Amino acid sequence: MEKKLSKHPEQFGKGAIEGVAGPEAANNAGAQTSFIPMLTLGIPGNAVMALMIGALMIQGIAPGPQVMTEKPELFWGLIASMWIGNLMLVVLNLPLIGIWIKLLTVPYRFLYPSILVFMAIGVFSLSNNPWDVLVMAAFGLLGYVCVKIECEPAPMILGFILGPLMEENLRRAMLLSRGDPTVFLTKPISAGFMIASVLLLLAVALPALRKTREQVFVEETK
Repeated sequence: MEKKLSKHPEQFGKGAIEGVAGPEAANNAGAQTSFIPMLTLGIPGNAVMALMIGALMIQGIAPGPQVMTEKPELFWGLIASMWIGNLMLVVLNLPLIGIWIKLLTVPYRFLYPSILVFMAIGVFSLSNNPWDVLVMAAFGLLGYVCVKIECEPAPMILGFILGPLMEENLRRAMLLSRGDPTVFLTKPISAGFMIASVLLLLAVALPALRKTREQVFVEETK
């Protein structure tokens, strides 16, 4: 968007500061606004918010509209933390930008083991249990395998968190409708969500299917 609105789009990709500031501003805005559906509806917009919901559920907090009334200190504390976090970013980034740039020069062979050590220390410090470190390593290995086979781990996390919630509400809806599955299509709001889900699925699947058909057609013509 910044490139389209710029008077000098040809400078993007050649060091234009707008090309750096625009995506970073959008990233920060998206990171904070993703809390809105999570806190108000209990619906995570990405894998990070799915992990947040899992953490809240472990603490016995059900994300959704009731959070604002049952846990107002959590809700408003979270909002206050966003303001404080942005203020701290300004304080840290402006005078210390030189230090952060120098961190980029650290060789990856030194940085990667350091990150693993600090992760292990952090996990172990939670309950002083070595088993937690082994669980972290196992899930890290699983994530590595998912990356190698080009399987995104984010949908798996979303399914892990949302799966039980969807099953619980599906059973509740079926009990209220006495086992009639057409209730999802007769109610306007539910039908709208179902239609939107189907359209979104088609929008994602059709380009991939079209690309596959074109490849098959090219191979047959050869």
